[in-house]
Amino acid sequence: MREVAVCGLFILLFDAVLCLALWAGLVILKCSSCGGLVGVWAFGALKWAVLHVFTSLLTDGKPRVEICRLVALLCLLFPVFESGRMLMAPHTGPPTDLNMLLLGPVSSSLACVVWEKVLCGDGKMKEDTELGTRRLLMRMLTYFRPDSLYLFAAFSFLILGVVCDTFIPLYQGRVIDMLRGEVLQSSFGYTVGQLALLSFGSAVFSGLRGGTFMWTLARLNNRLKCLLFHTFLQQEIHFFEENKAGHLSSRLHSDVDKMGRTVALNANALVRSIVKTCLMLKVMLGLSWEFTVLTCIEMPLLAVLQNRYIIWYKELKDKMQDCHAENKELAFQTISGIRTVRSCNGEREELRRYNEALDQMYKVKRRSGIYSAVFLLVRRLVTLGIKILMLVRARSLISSGHLSIGSLMSFFLYQKPMSSNLQEILHGYGDTVSTVGVISKVFNYLDRTPQCQKPGKLAPEKLQGRVVFQNVTFTYPSAPQEKPALKSVSMELHPGKMTALVGPSGSGKTSCVSLMKRLYEPKHGQILLDGRPLHDYKHKYLHQKMALVSQNPVLFSGSLLYNIGYGLRDCTIEKVKEAAVRVNADAFISEMENKYDTDIGEGGGKLSDGQKQSIAIIRALVREPQVILLDEATSKLDVEAQHVVLQEVLACGRTVLVVAHQLKTVEKADHIIFIEEGAVVEEGTHQELMAKKGRYYRLKEELFS
Repeated sequence: MREVAVCGLFILLFDAVLCLALWAGLVILKCSSCGGLVGVWAFGALKWAVLHVFTSLLTDGKPRVEICRLVALLCLLFPVFESGRMLMAPHTGPPTDLNMLLLGPVSSSLACVVWEKVLCGDGKMKEDTELGTRRLLMRMLTYFRPDSLYLFAAFSFLILGVVCDTFIPLYQGRVIDMLRGEVLQSSFGYTVGQLALLSFGSAVFSGLRGGTFMWTLARLNNRLKCLLFHTFLQQEIHFFEENKAGHLSSRLHSDVDKMGRTVALNANALVRSIVKTCLMLKVMLGLSWEFTVLTCIEMPLLAVLQNRYIIWYKELKDKMQDCHAENKELAFQTISGIRTVRSCNGEREELRRYNEALDQMYKVKRRSGIYSAVFLLVRRLVTLGIKILMLVRARSLISSGHLSIGSLMSFFLYQKPMSSNLQEILHGYGDTVSTVGVISKVFNYLDRTPQCQKPGKLAPEKLQGRVVFQNVTFTYPSAPQEKPALKSVSMELHPGKMTALVGPSGSGKTSCVSLMKRLYEPKHGQILLDGRPLHDYKHKYLHQKMALVSQNPVLFSGSLLYNIGYGLRDCTIEKVKEAAVRVNADAFISEMENKYDTDIGEGGGKLSDGQKQSIAIIRALVREPQVILLDEATSKLDVEAQHVVLQEVLACGRTVLVVAHQLKTVEKADHIIFIEEGAVVEEGTHQELMAKKGRYYRLKEELFS
């Protein structure tokens, strides 16, 4: 509906220009009838043809039915009215009063509004899209509330700056006339002083306006980014599996910046341009109404060109953003996986893919450049044609004394900013409409509710660490529902005991670990910790008392101390050293240049795989957990180090769950659970399972050797 309103507004503006041209022609020719009733109908038919072409250009050859009705009403209302009037009074001709000529467009627009808004039955359905856009923009404005005072100051500076800008050309023209001696020279200094004061005020208020808007925009962006990042951190793991990290990062930075720029800077530009246009139009009418009519003819033509260019530019802009995101994702994927690329000799293939992506972006940019060049050329030609008409008419006006050189210069100084204001209004509108989709996506993320149970408030001082699986069934959100990862799994982990989960790849071992860490929620059944469901415990308490060490631990850029104490507020260096000594890791840390303050590089790239596992084990121990989950956590350590680690994690009566593929680790477990295809097949000690000669016995050689 917004597009229909904008298109109708342009049509009304163009029709008003045609009416003004007709009125000017009648006045100049001093013609009272100018063809009589036949002339009125001929003008209506000509206007219908012109408006039809104009509408086709505006709507890409597919005008809405509402626009067609408006065009028909604009063209037929005045001829029909005149036909009836002349039948009643046959000796009177068509009026040449400007008010009568403008009565047709005004009454036509009112009739169309009443028909489309009140009488049409599907009006509410047509308003849905417009209301959705309005709600998004209004909601966006609510985030500016903390900066209301700054925004008031910014718009005040804007209005003052626009007033100063508007009257500068007028005083420049007066100064030019004074230089030619057409006015008394005694007021020359006063006029120059006014011009200097206006110029100084324009510079000061424009600078204050720009600085205040940019400051307010920076504050808004910071608030939105913090809020969106906090929302991301609350989402479930499946959310991050569905949305790539690069995509979310782009939403967090590029889209939030675009949102703020749309509302703040576009509102700034739109208000400035609208106010400036109204003030300049008033001054221009005072200088020369004929030149103002020519300018009003130029503006709709430029509006049509600008509207078409905005549509093409939006399409190319969307394609360019897609190409940019693809190139960014491709480069990130290649660089982050450089070890795999290097080991598989894939450098040439990755270079080829990246070159193809760059070529695709180059083609889009080339098309954008061509469209921009053609648009600028046609716009300059239209402006040049109008300028020539003005110069021809100005010669006769100056010769007859109806126009001074200074007034002509002032009008020309107003004319170009007038067109620029129109372009800025259209560009701001188009940019705002094109950003509505971006705003909607960001708000969808802000409104998204995590698909998991909220953590409780349970945080007991003492925790035994008894873990019980009760008929747990689990299916990954991205997997088919008929293929669950776990099928009615029931098992128990005892405090002070080490339980080993074994089985072939894909049997569900890692799924059990993920459920215990509440990375996912069971579909059926529940997991109990000391007799209470996991979601009854506080989030921070649960993840501190239940620590996970994986086969490939994730480390962050920064020092060893930062990575070990990650997420803890009271992790002292003494506590870290004590944990490192207990697992024999203090030796290699002390040999580093800066010891615990050594920077380990991005993702721990400066450490070996065994050192990464040692750091991850220390990170788990400093949390003083009661339940420790070791998912192949010692696979990169030597036999002696593995023995030390297992002895340490079993101390203090901890509950230990080990997922291992090494026979010596599994044999030391107090209890072994063999899981296959998501179900518990066998359980017992190593000797008991070997005596059964079941699945554990048959897969022993290929699984543990």
